[in-house]
Amino acid sequence: MSNKDQESRSNLEQITIISSEHKVYLERLKKEKLKIRFIQFLILTVALILWEICADAKIVDPFITSQPSRVVKTILRLYEEGVLFHHIGITCLEAVVGFVLGTLLGTVIAIILWWSEFLCKVLEPYLVVLNSLPKIALGPIFIVWIGAGPAAIIVMTLAISLIVTVLEVLGGFLAIDEEKIKLVQTFGGTKFQVLTKVLLPASYPTLINALKINVGLSWVGVIVGEFLVSRAGLGYLIVYGGQVFKLDLVMTSVIILGVAATIMYQGVVYLEKLLVKNKM
Repeated sequence: MSNKDQESRSNLEQITIISSEHKVYLERLKKEKLKIRFIQFLILTVALILWEICADAKIVDPFITSQPSRVVKTILRLYEEGVLFHHIGITCLEAVVGFVLGTLLGTVIAIILWWSEFLCKVLEPYLVVLNSLPKIALGPIFIVWIGAGPAAIIVMTLAISLIVTVLEVLGGFLAIDEEKIKLVQTFGGTKFQVLTKVLLPASYPTLINALKINVGLSWVGVIVGEFLVSRAGLGYLIVYGGQVFKLDLVMTSVIILGVAATIMYQGVVYLEKLLVKNKM
């Protein structure tokens, strides 16, 4: 056997060893992921069972805390009345619209501020002040300006998420390695090319992180807006349930909100996986 054949055989054996080790590693990761999911599901199941048992045993007052069986009955009652998906749909629509607009507008404004260093320096203190301002206090003003309706709720969502998105994305842009930018400029790249070829691709983690933050902020904005003005939606059900002491309705709405927010967050996680996969 020639030296070349022996070398090729040795390389093939090394690749086989690496492939088998990689396969074992992937299987271990898969088992660990399944284990984590199982424990998460177990914790949730145990919590619901304990909640039900404590309510039945009067350890906690089911009138105040409700219980899983009463929540299920409330969901079925809302479904039979034909209003369950109406309220869920309104709140989800407002949250999604506010989430998308907040993310897009925040990213566009961050790009503008990165593009103009002068404008960034001028507006930076105002952004800091607006970020620290309790936007919830502006709710009544938005209602007077825009009117009572979904538009005011969406603007409320924007007010809560927009500035955070601008600061988060702009911070990511400014943290990009200057050497990469100089390299593109050295080869005659324009500022637009720097943006599209360097800044945006390198800012995927920052953009995804901004999306994850906006999921929570969007739901906060929608629920606060519905507390103030809405006549439909999960926030409306929470307020109505509290006013008439139907706390089963309150707990049911809170649980549905949690499920909806989790689904939206998982959607962002799935988008992150797609972007990472395409980037690879």
